[in-house]
Amino acid sequence: MTPKKLFKDYLKGLASVAQRGDAREESFYPVLAALVENFATATGYKNAQVTIQPRPTEAGNPDFRVWDGQGEIVGYIEAKHPQENLDRIEGTSQLKRYLGTFPNLVLTNFLEFRLYRNGQRINSALLAQPVIVHGLKVTPPLQEPDRTAQLLEQFLDFSLPPSLSAKDLAVALAKRTRFLRDIVLEELKEGNKRLSGFFQAFQKYLVGGLTPEGFSDLYAQTITYGLFASRTRSQNGFSRRSAFENIPRTLGILRELFRFISLEDLPPQMEWIVDDIAHVLAVADVSAILDQFFKEGKGSDPIVHFYETFLAEYDPNERERRGVYYTPEPVVDYIVRGIHSILKNHFDKPDGLANQGVTLLDPAAGTMTFVARAAQEAVGEFEQKYGSGARESLIQDHILKNFYAFELMMAPYAVGHLKMALFLENLGHPLSEDERIRFYLTNTLDMSELEESVLPGLSSLAKESHLAGEVKKEKPILVILGNPPYSGHSANRGEWIRSLINDYKKMDSKPLDEKQIKWLQDDYVKFLRLPSGK
Repeated sequence: MTPKKLFKDYLKGLASVAQRGDAREESFYPVLAALVENFATATGYKNAQVTIQPRPTEAGNPDFRVWDGQGEIVGYIEAKHPQENLDRIEGTSQLKRYLGTFPNLVLTNFLEFRLYRNGQRINSALLAQPVIVHGLKVTPPLQEPDRTAQLLEQFLDFSLPPSLSAKDLAVALAKRTRFLRDIVLEELKEGNKRLSGFFQAFQKYLVGGLTPEGFSDLYAQTITYGLFASRTRSQNGFSRRSAFENIPRTLGILRELFRFISLEDLPPQMEWIVDDIAHVLAVADVSAILDQFFKEGKGSDPIVHFYETFLAEYDPNERERRGVYYTPEPVVDYIVRGIHSILKNHFDKPDGLANQGVTLLDPAAGTMTFVARAAQEAVGEFEQKYGSGARESLIQDHILKNFYAFELMMAPYAVGHLKMALFLENLGHPLSEDERIRFYLTNTLDMSELEESVLPGLSSLAKESHLAGEVKKEKPILVILGNPPYSGHSANRGEWIRSLINDYKKMDSKPLDEKQIKWLQDDYVKFLRLPSGK
């Protein structure tokens, strides 16, 4: 069937719907979906499929998702009632949000079509006059059939490039994660029981003052970076459904979150955007990006730049609020080499960081930059003295047992585990199913006792907190290193850390009478107080 014949049949279908008199926007959806699928078949895109999206929430979602029939998303279509003026729609916050997220989008009122690529309109076509359909309720004559056919072919011909750079991938993920965050918040407001259970558990065991907005942010970032970590372990295809199997059993928190994402029935409003994130990762050449992680002799750490790029696009205010800025690599290198030298020259540790008796903790580890560099220094020292033959025992008996780290934010927690796993794999020690880095999800500045979780599916969060608590209270630590976050308006106001900070407000047991005492509540000061209490 020719495109013109398809368009004529399509217009007849629209007129038939309009003649019913009570036609809403959704009444026209099946007619448009059939047009796109039939046009795809007629023009060589044989297996294209059109999915009508779930009922939009306040967070919103495009009305149609188009697949190529081989598991890849082609793009999205946002449809409005035939009476709508697309010039007005183009200026709405909803459409701007879609254009800022999805690289291949069609806006239509079923008769006029506008195609956008990466937020910019690149083509438009008027198939027929809308007034004839919604006013006269008769089949209108074709206006620009050839141009409409060209536009639809452009739309169907789109695919994400597999050669995304680390920066491009970070930006693409950030845009979609922002969308997911808003949908999660709406699901919480509507009382989704599973998400509410996760929220309560995180609020009880991790961040006492966590708000629904804060949880939605934390949860969305975790899903994206959990998918990213899972993708790096995927050999034969990747999707939301397969993600769970690629997450190590030792990372119980991530596995429990992904049991819901991969194996259970997601709310339809969430499912489509999580599928989209998984699709971006599936088509990306992740192996090429991973090759950048630890470049020989260059010390470059793309993970740092990747996550900074992600946050800058996703929510720059989050960095300001949490003080999340990453330490320049030369500074990390200087600090680690300095500690290594001090251990050898002043602490009777001839092997420095490689010495079996050295225990190390980064209390605000982020993506594990300091710990990875310390492990690298330890391995270098060990191999220089003893050769590479016993490197395996150094990793297994020292680095995996004596190098600790804490982190509050789940996205860098997921990335940090990924980073260390890759680092060890490059050294010839891929982590087994029962091995893990001693990197724990916890609020370093909170020493409160935790109870076993009574919330279904979240026992691993309590277990993780207990493991971190053992390090905080019982484990002797020789080296505390890192660059903790700074925030004059601290979000950490627990009684334990506040009582420790009170020591800084006195000199010889007398009050300092400091006028700007708020700066003593800076999180950075609180993290500096930790070592003297340890």
